Amino acid sequence: MLRRIDIEEREARILSAYACLSRDSKGRQREDKLCDIRTIFQQDRDRIIHSKAFRRLKHKTQVFLIPEGDHYRTRLTHTLEVAQIARTIARALVLNEDLTEAIALGHDLGHTPFGHAGEKALNEVCKAGFKHNEQSLRVVDIIEDLNLSYEVRDGILNHTGQQAPATLEGQIVKIADRIAYINHDIDDAIRAGIISLKDIPAHLLDILGETHSDRVDRMVRDIIENSWGKDRIERSPEVEKATEELRAFLYENVYIDSLAKKEEDKAIKLVKSLFEYYMENPAEITFGECSPAEREQLVVDYIAGMTDTYAVNKWKELILPLPWKESI
Repeated sequence: MLRRIDIEEREARILSAYACLSRDSKGRQREDKLCDIRTIFQQDRDRIIHSKAFRRLKHKTQVFLIPEGDHYRTRLTHTLEVAQIARTIARALVLNEDLTEAIALGHDLGHTPFGHAGEKALNEVCKAGFKHNEQSLRVVDIIEDLNLSYEVRDGILNHTGQQAPATLEGQIVKIADRIAYINHDIDDAIRAGIISLKDIPAHLLDILGETHSDRVDRMVRDIIENSWGKDRIERSPEVEKATEELRAFLYENVYIDSLAKKEEDKAIKLVKSLFEYYMENPAEITFGECSPAEREQLVVDYIAGMTDTYAVNKWKELILPLPWKESI
């Protein structure tokens, strides 16, 4: 039988000098019994997959709000694509795949219903502001109480923003997240008729590739080639510049002012109205007395955890007038 200590010894023999070894983890916030079969990062991965927050990702918006069609990405399929891309890079660089996968699977657990529209709404109404990466950490730390390792928690918190993750595995997820959403959002936008391939600047396609598969492959290979044997994850100037230009193209033509995004104002108003309702009626989601700050946090946790459909149904139930029924 392959035991945890065997896996840890194998990691020490095989993995890069820059890899984060399971046995060298800084550990959990609370002492927890070690598994005799799985490493600490494998346990973290499994805890995330079995969490309620992970299951709800299948009914949360990635980019397009409640699209008609089975092939558009959700927050869950986005997460799985990030995990696949990140593991490919980690394996090629001989880094810790288990840590990489755990971070990738947990990075968006705190995302709101309606994607970034929901995030924007909560950020505007909350006195303390709202960021989905910080909420993701709150989900694993407090709401689900998964008691994850320091390295996974760090990767989840810093998968976006200016702060670099402490491990190379976390740095991989940060870039893999961008690779995934840039390319699958192009795919979904073309499927929706929002843009066509010919709308994308030709010089970007020349550098990155004509097809979805070619672009992902080009970006992944570029990271591997430019990060090999280094203590940081890097891209070539050419591919990095082209990738950021492609991202800017998406912001201008898909994320900001496309027909598919026009409904976001409605989603923002819906989330804000739910926030206002629960702030005025906290007894519906909590028991006992609490301070205004505690109340706001409880309301934020409740709304951020909603799926798109649950939020819509709750809004209909709480905000819309009920129809009169004729007696027969």
